[in-house]
Amino acid sequence: MDLSKKFVEVDGARIAYVDVGEGKPTILIQGGGPGASGISNYRRNVDELSKGRRLIIPDLPGYGESEDKLGLNEIYKDLGAFLIHFMDALGLDKVDCVGNSLGGITTVGGLLHSPHRFNKAVLMGPGGFQPVFTPMPTEGMRRMGAVLASDNPTREQMRGVIECLVHDSSFITDELLDERVKATSHAGRFRPFARPFGEVWREDLASIKNHILVMWGAEDRVCPVDMSPGIIKAFPNADLYIFANCGHWVQWEKHEEFNRIVAGFFDN
Repeated sequence: MDLSKKFVEVDGARIAYVDVGEGKPTILIQGGGPGASGISNYRRNVDELSKGRRLIIPDLPGYGESEDKLGLNEIYKDLGAFLIHFMDALGLDKVDCVGNSLGGITTVGGLLHSPHRFNKAVLMGPGGFQPVFTPMPTEGMRRMGAVLASDNPTREQMRGVIECLVHDSSFITDELLDERVKATSHAGRFRPFARPFGEVWREDLASIKNHILVMWGAEDRVCPVDMSPGIIKAFPNADLYIFANCGHWVQWEKHEEFNRIVAGFFDN
């Protein structure tokens, strides 16, 4: 399978993306952790989800090989508008969408901007919402913020971040950490914690009638699972699926179950 990057201009920025498979278009949107990129977040999902559908996997602005020329408005508004303009640039009229963490709030921003441009959406541990019990910022957010604010992040700082993203940290290698540190060290990287997140939960989310599947790891230390009740109550057509023994990277740690559930959700 050819996972080489393609490029398109969106609002004056050079945006990288992977485009594989044929059929109904589905955009997979990465999370905002240090060193992340589109394909790195969804490497365990591409083979299965590309069966019978076209997957478009962008590097968000300031991640991977994409330039960041966004403004400094609320993140969900800027990234939501970016998502719609990215679709316009590729000639995509209507899509299914999967968003993890920062990609989740990007998806919500897109739905608020132009709900008619989406069929169904999957939100995995979406950022930007408020937990019921967990104090904010979470441990994972604090660790991410320290790495993203540093011009010279260390391997051990990155290890602390990755350990917060997963429930089982046995797969973490020095090679993975070095790769993520290198990807975080470029000058043009996106710094989400230096921008206003805004209060997306105050938007008219009840007006979004699209069918939404919310997925969460029970052991999420970045966006805790007690954010989910408010989200389920806010969206009128949202279902919730919680994975036991799973952290923030649902699509990585529970990839087989994730692939089966998401494919079934979109195909039915």
